[in-house]
Amino acid sequence: MPVLEPKLKEVFGYDTFRPHQREIAESFLAGRDTLAVLPTGAGKSLCYQLPAVVRDGLTVVISPLIALMKDQVDQMTASGVPATFLNSSLDGTEARRRFAGLHRGEYRLLYLAPERLMLPEFLPRLGEWGVSALAVDEAHCISEWGHDFRPEYRRLREVREAFPGLPLLALTATATPRVREDILQQLELREPAVFVASFNRPNLTYRVVPKSKAADQVVKFVRERPDDAGIVYCQSRRAAEAMAAALSKDGVQAVPYHAGLEADERSRHQEAFLRDEARVVCATIAFGMGINKPNVRFVIHADLPKNVESYYQETGRAGRDGLPSECLLLYSRGDVVKYLRFFEDIEDVQARNEARAQLEKMTHFAEDERCRRVALLGYFGEEWTEDNCGACDQCLAPREKWDATTDVQKLLSCVLRLRQKSGFSTGLNHAAEVLTGGKSEKLLRWGHDTVSTYGLGRDQPRTYWVDLGRQILRLGLLEATEDKFATVSVTERGMQILRERLPVHLTRPMAAPKTGGAGRRRPSRAGEIACDEGLFNVLRKLRAELAKARNVPPYVVFSDATLRHMAHDYPGDEAALLQIPGVGERKLSDFGDVFLAAIGGWLQANPKRGFKSV
Repeated sequence: MPVLEPKLKEVFGYDTFRPHQREIAESFLAGRDTLAVLPTGAGKSLCYQLPAVVRDGLTVVISPLIALMKDQVDQMTASGVPATFLNSSLDGTEARRRFAGLHRGEYRLLYLAPERLMLPEFLPRLGEWGVSALAVDEAHCISEWGHDFRPEYRRLREVREAFPGLPLLALTATATPRVREDILQQLELREPAVFVASFNRPNLTYRVVPKSKAADQVVKFVRERPDDAGIVYCQSRRAAEAMAAALSKDGVQAVPYHAGLEADERSRHQEAFLRDEARVVCATIAFGMGINKPNVRFVIHADLPKNVESYYQETGRAGRDGLPSECLLLYSRGDVVKYLRFFEDIEDVQARNEARAQLEKMTHFAEDERCRRVALLGYFGEEWTEDNCGACDQCLAPREKWDATTDVQKLLSCVLRLRQKSGFSTGLNHAAEVLTGGKSEKLLRWGHDTVSTYGLGRDQPRTYWVDLGRQILRLGLLEATEDKFATVSVTERGMQILRERLPVHLTRPMAAPKTGGAGRRRPSRAGEIACDEGLFNVLRKLRAELAKARNVPPYVVFSDATLRHMAHDYPGDEAALLQIPGVGERKLSDFGDVFLAAIGGWLQANPKRGFKSV
């Protein structure tokens, strides 16, 4: 098998592999079917790009989005690798030119959408182009248990039937064990090698804060980070438009992105964001899958995502270059109620129950008092064993613990008394109403003003008792039905708490920030590259000029991480510049002289600064 390191450095500019990259690339290169589950930013693309450079023939990559195809081809071309894509964005003349190049064997990589691949006349053509391998990106789209199911992905097994000898590499960033099994089955992978990396993204800081005037919170957060690009996810098109308008009014270059915009306008807004012409994009979930912009420094969820997988994938678009980045979730129970009302319109009972169950898990994550990494990684079956992750709101500013024994006993007793009185269970909101001495028509009709716990909790607002109930639901002292009405009952563990008067200590609820913001950045974070910030900004401006001249996004020239390494090491010649991560032979040839000149010019007017080695 060819040695991969020389090509890794020559083409991609890196001396070492990230975790699992070598093993996945070697497995695929050896002709073995392979499934790779790597977090966003872990370098999935290289796992098929490097083998494509090394092996003979054409590697076909199935990709779900046109924008991603163009982005990948731009990056491969900039690194000296002949690559192309075929999709509906090409006019007839350009499509014919690319077909001719494929017939002549000019390309190493071909990017296709699954719909194009499965056209009746297309599969026979593949047989004429010397295809040697097949890669399926965003492979979770093939599973109906995943959060991005796309029926057209199910037909990819027909490619296996047409080309039984082709090795297949399936890649995804988000796959629970259930989804992984579905991918293996649907793609009919044969004796596959399976690689599942840690889902931890050490350079990301996770925060959840109560929503309180979301637009004000987002504007303040963005204002405090004047040089950073980010994504704000909103639940609706109208909310995305309003958020972009609020940011624009504050002087931020912000654009909306949602399915209601004309295709040309959506494309313009996405390009503006990718090219650093717009600093923030305010989007619905229509935006993001496959977005390869590495310098997204923050992702804000102004509304609650529907499920944990969506949240993980969307936050994963921050910090793909490994530099410190932030993920902020603004949480409100009101968002949960909106979704539940929406789910009532889902006719399929199984689908409706599945949507509710997924939302409940997302809600538990938002309300959880544990380290965010413990909760997030645990969802994907991974155990986080460290006491303090140092990069989430729960670990950076732990909430106060308090003795909730008396109040828990009141609530558990109330739930029991209501069941005994009426012979049926009620919901948490109803129990809270009884505890606070409510007088609704339903409460009085059922005689719940006569139970012994009526009015026992008047010293606290009704929301307090609902929040307390949700905490002890997560602790397993109460359990809720999964139907529309979600009635609650006391579990055996809850009965034990009552019988033996066992102490219960809970965590104080999240408090809305007084300033409307979400906290400033920590001075030292995972992935940080200390450097000469003045030189870094000079190099960023130079990169922007070169990218504009070539009509590509700036990160196609060099990533922020590569520029920070330059501003850390001050390379003075080609040999030194070639040692910078991300500088390969082709980019040294294309850009080396101008970047060396810029660094030399900076040092004529400014002294070198010393930094700890990276």
